[in-house]
Amino acid sequence: MDNLALLTVGTALVAGVLGIAGVRAYASGRAQHRSLVDRLSDAPSLASSGSGRARRLAGLDRYLRTTRYGRRLELRIAATGLRVTAGEFTLYAAGAAAGLWLVAAAALAPFFGPPAGVVGVWAAFSFLGRQRRKRTERFIGQLPELARILANATQAGLALRTALGMAAEEMEAPAGEELAQVADRLSVGHSVEEALGELAERLPSRELIVLVTTLVLSNRAGGTVVSSLRNLTVTLEERKETRREVRTQLSQVTVTAYVVPLMGIGTLLLMDRIVPGSLGRMTGSWLGQTAVIAAFGLYGLGFFLIRRMSKIDI
Repeated sequence: MDNLALLTVGTALVAGVLGIAGVRAYASGRAQHRSLVDRLSDAPSLASSGSGRARRLAGLDRYLRTTRYGRRLELRIAATGLRVTAGEFTLYAAGAAAGLWLVAAAALAPFFGPPAGVVGVWAAFSFLGRQRRKRTERFIGQLPELARILANATQAGLALRTALGMAAEEMEAPAGEELAQVADRLSVGHSVEEALGELAERLPSRELIVLVTTLVLSNRAGGTVVSSLRNLTVTLEERKETRREVRTQLSQVTVTAYVVPLMGIGTLLLMDRIVPGSLGRMTGSWLGQTAVIAAFGLYGLGFFLIRRMSKIDI
């Protein structure tokens, strides 16, 4: 009887120890899995920032990553090269919109609060678009050098994967950073077509699409690419000069597109300065509100038309 009791107690102790060990192993595995998922999910943003700094809004980032808005926003931020996460950008944009709302409502009239908030959100996303275009322009400016490096490496007998990795090490940002991401994709088993296709999606431009198509077709067909890259280098140099000339010629039109709506806002501020409280009285009726909305709509239409007319595809 005593032996049976000792056996029961011993079995219970062993089961308890094994149960505790199992719980600890399960908790450790869950923590490692969560850490791995966070590192893999943070890869695009960390690559764009160029540093592995800790995220300040990790919880908000994880939530945004589960939404379509958050995933698209991360891709847009990754294309700008900014050292900011999706959660931080969302928080900054919301803060800017709230601040403009309060300032406009206090300085002008309560009616101007919501439009100012909308302008704040639009300005935040326009800033992202502008940064992406600037980064794309800088990358396009480096394409002739990139084509020259790839041509020299290919002529020396190096494989395309090796040539891309060498170009990533030799070139400055943003081309170096973007090619480093391509090299990382290739090192983990992605095909050349997939890695270069992702690059073309991040920084869309006709020049880059031509270069990517040339590299993909040559890699798929297995033919030499030296002559094609050298011809492409000359073409890219000529297009670079042409784009610079066109941008210089259209600089006055671009400034005019921004000056026109600013003149309307300046007129409102001047009118309220001359007659204090006039904006509040004007927007106190539906007729005045309709007139203000129509005026802003016309200014926005003028801005869009001027920018549209000054946009020349080369």
